[in-house]
Amino acid sequence: MNAMKNRVQLIGNVGNDPEIKVLDGGKKVARLTIATNEIYYNDKGEKVEQTEWHRISAWGKTAEVIEKYVLKGKEIAVDGKLTHRIYEDKNGKTCYATEVVVHELLLLGR
Repeated sequence: MNAMKNRVQLIGNVGNDPEIKVLDGGKKVARLTIATNEIYYNDKGEKVEQTEWHRISAWGKTAEVIEKYVLKGKEIAVDGKLTHRIYEDKNGKTCYATEVVVHELLLLGR
């Protein structure tokens, strides 16, 4: 059950071309967003489509796969954990970010 304590699985479409950074020591990190869509019918019987955007980050070999094969619009599935970061922007303002750190990636679609 420990493996299920902080686990996120998402299938969605990539919203932007991935941003790849090479860190000191040569390790790569990929950052991107994906959109998940949910379609349901409200009380009036009207079709409603709701889109949620998710920040995604991947490290090492997974980042290399993303760099090579993932572009804006590509459908992907990710399995990872939810993390929260606090950082200061270039103006010194404190910012908060929630993202999924990928453990596993599947390339879907064409």
